[in-house]
Amino acid sequence: MRIEKSFLHKLGLFFKGLAMGAANKVPGVSGGAVAYVLGFYEELIYSFKKINIKAFKLLIDGRFKSFYTYTNAQFLLLIMTGSVFSYFSVSLILDYFLEHYELYVWSWFFGMILGSIYYINKDFGKWTKTNLSFLFIGTIIGLAISFLTPAKENDNLWFVFLCGIIGVSGMTLPGLSGSFILILLGNYVLLLVDSVNVLLEVILSTLSGNFEIFSDASKMRYIKIISVFTAGSAFGLISISHVLGYVLKHYNKIVNALILGFITGSLGIVWPWKKTVYLTENGSFLLDQKGNKIIENYERYFPEIVSYETLFAVLCILFGLGLILAIDYYDRKRKK
Repeated sequence: MRIEKSFLHKLGLFFKGLAMGAANKVPGVSGGAVAYVLGFYEELIYSFKKINIKAFKLLIDGRFKSFYTYTNAQFLLLIMTGSVFSYFSVSLILDYFLEHYELYVWSWFFGMILGSIYYINKDFGKWTKTNLSFLFIGTIIGLAISFLTPAKENDNLWFVFLCGIIGVSGMTLPGLSGSFILILLGNYVLLLVDSVNVLLEVILSTLSGNFEIFSDASKMRYIKIISVFTAGSAFGLISISHVLGYVLKHYNKIVNALILGFITGSLGIVWPWKKTVYLTENGSFLLDQKGNKIIENYERYFPEIVSYETLFAVLCILFGLGLILAIDYYDRKRKK
């Protein structure tokens, strides 16, 4: 019976990783917020914090079991495996729905974020002037980010490394979407679309025994770019986690107020009623490697109150909100 429970727990962590990975790829949605709502955010931060000098000493000394236990490796492997796997599975399904049912997907996310605000706030406790100040600061930052103008694409490897550090914030800071920040930096398509697609193509070609792809200079350029981006993400993940681990321990209420502000501010990014603005040059749309138009930003508007489309979008918002409330109900019942 214990083995079954252990297996179900591991499976649960994998699916949580899937959800976080899918959220990280969608511009405007934060994987960190998913981790927060699903109840594994602090464990994630403290586990990454354990990747330090002591961990490397254990590894060098050949004390692999101690290293595995000290770093909470099982938890990290399950979460990260689920997150990476989702880039080639769940996120592709999300891409499809975003392409064909964009309004309803954004409405669903909007409802989930509304639910997340309730979920975090209900256990916050007493609101002081200091906590309210940080809530306000977080909200303003979140809203300000949603209205910034994106930069142009830049494949300089130092900048790509920096994008990895900054982009990973979506995993470590709930409410800040790493994908949306990459749009603002101008490198979302380069790093999370073109490079990921090429990596998948190289992996599939290698598994089928076709190594000619390694002589393709264009493909190798993308492999180099995604390798540097991954290195930057790993560096950012570990370094930011160390900072967050410290502030969560010493300034828990302030950090949670700031996170709640970030999430509230992100409602501006995921507002369902918006038109996608695509990058153009000399009057023509710029296309990515797959021939898709490249997103520049979003133009927000208020919908018609009486229409079938608006009614269904509102139902999607309620469904997203209800999903978070159901998670909250299950969590409270489980704790009892």
